[in-house]
Amino acid sequence: MDSERDSQQAEQQPGPQAKEQAEQQPGRAPSRRSVIGWAGAGVALGAAVTGSVAAAVRSESKAVQLTDSTVDIPFYGDHQAGIATPVQDRLHFAAFDVTTTSRDALVRMLKEWTKAAAAMTGGREVGTGTAGALPEAPPDDTGEALGLPASRLTLTIGFGPTLFEKPGPDGQPVDRFGLAARRPEALVELPRFAGDSLDPARSGGDLCIQACADDPQVAVHAIRNLARIAMGTASIRWSQLGFGKTSSTTPEAQTPRNMMGFKDGTHNIAGTDTAALDRHVWVAPGEGPEWMTGGSYLVARRIRMHIETWDRSPLKDQEDTFGRTKAEGAPYGGQKERDTPDLAAMPAKSHVRLAHPDSNDGLMILRRGFSFTDGTDGLGRLDAGLFFLAYQRDTRKAFVPLQQRLASHDALNEYIQHVGSAHFACPPGIRKPGEWWGQALFG
Repeated sequence: MDSERDSQQAEQQPGPQAKEQAEQQPGRAPSRRSVIGWAGAGVALGAAVTGSVAAAVRSESKAVQLTDSTVDIPFYGDHQAGIATPVQDRLHFAAFDVTTTSRDALVRMLKEWTKAAAAMTGGREVGTGTAGALPEAPPDDTGEALGLPASRLTLTIGFGPTLFEKPGPDGQPVDRFGLAARRPEALVELPRFAGDSLDPARSGGDLCIQACADDPQVAVHAIRNLARIAMGTASIRWSQLGFGKTSSTTPEAQTPRNMMGFKDGTHNIAGTDTAALDRHVWVAPGEGPEWMTGGSYLVARRIRMHIETWDRSPLKDQEDTFGRTKAEGAPYGGQKERDTPDLAAMPAKSHVRLAHPDSNDGLMILRRGFSFTDGTDGLGRLDAGLFFLAYQRDTRKAFVPLQQRLASHDALNEYIQHVGSAHFACPPGIRKPGEWWGQALFG
C-alpha cells in the first residue's frame, strides 16, 4: 500500500516466441479477432495493419512495448509473465482447492490449463473454440471474449503449502500427491501478524491463478475458462476482482494512486533493472528445490480500508500517516515526488519511514497490487481497499520481517485491516510449447 514497500520491480524479459507458429498449426482454434467477420472488414483491415506494424517492432527490437494494449505479452519465457511485466489495469485473482485425490487427474488439469493459458494470452479461443463445437456438446470456450484482443493478458500460477501437505483428521500432515519432500522451505505458513482479522474463506488455497489484463472481461474470461476446465479436479476457494493498479513497473509512466488518494510505487524497480530482480525477486540456483529456480514467492493480502474514517481525517494527519504530500507525492524534506526521502523529517511512525529500504537493511519486495470495491458491508460502509500482491526471493526474509515491523508500529494501521491472506510458490516460466505448469515439480 505504500510507495516504499513497493520497493523495486522490473520488467520481465520476453522469452521464446511461439505464438505465430502455433496459430498457423492446423486444427488450432482461430484468433478471437477473426470472428469479427466481414461485417467489420474495415476495422479488421486496420487491425491487420496495426498487427503488422507490431510484428515488425517485435522483430526489430527485443524491447517490446509491453505497455501497448495491442501487443500481446509473451507467454513463454524464463520467468512467468505477470510478475515483473508492466502492470495492467485490471485483475481477477482466484485461489483453488484441489478436490481430487488423483495425482494423474491433477497433472492432466495442469496440462490443459497450460494449453488454455497459452491460447488466451495470445488472443485465441480455448480448444476448438465456439465455432468448432459439436451442437450436442458445450463449446470449449465460453465465448464472452469473442472479438476482443488479448489486452495484455497474463496468467501466473502459484502452488500453496496445502498442495504439498494438509492436516488429516488426526491433525497430522498428509502428503496428498507425493510432493511433500519437494516443498520449498521458503513456502511457509505465514505467521499471524498484529492486527490481523483473517477470514478463512478468503485465505489460503492449494493453487492460485493471477489474471491481469487491460480489459476486465478478458481477465474474467480467463479465470472462468480455467475454472471450467478444472471442474471435478479443483474448484475456486475464493477470488478477488481488482481495478486501478497501485504500483507500476514503468517509472516513466505516471505513478498510480491508491484508494486513499496517495501515489503508490514511486520507487519501484525500473523495467530494465534486471540486477535488482535477480537480487530481490527471482529464486537463485541452490536456494531450494531445483523446480523453483527462476521462480518467485507470492504473498496475497486483502487489506480493508476504513474509508469513511480516512475521509474525515484532516489533510495534515493523512500526510503525516504516509510521510508524503498528497497532491504532489513528495516525501517530507523534498519538493518533487521522486526526491530522495529524508526519513528523519518524517514522523517516526509514518508508513514511508517504516517501510523504506533504508529502515530495513535494504529489504525490498516487488509489488503489483490493485484497488477493490466490493459493495458495502451491510452497515453503509464501503467494502473497499487494496488487494496487495508482493513477489520476493524468500518470503521469510522479505515480507514477513517487513510486515511484522509495520503491523506493530505503522500509523496507517488506524485506517486499515488485513482480512485475507495467502502464500504461493510461483515456478519459473514455460520455455516452449509442449511444456506445462508444474512439470518440473511433478516430474
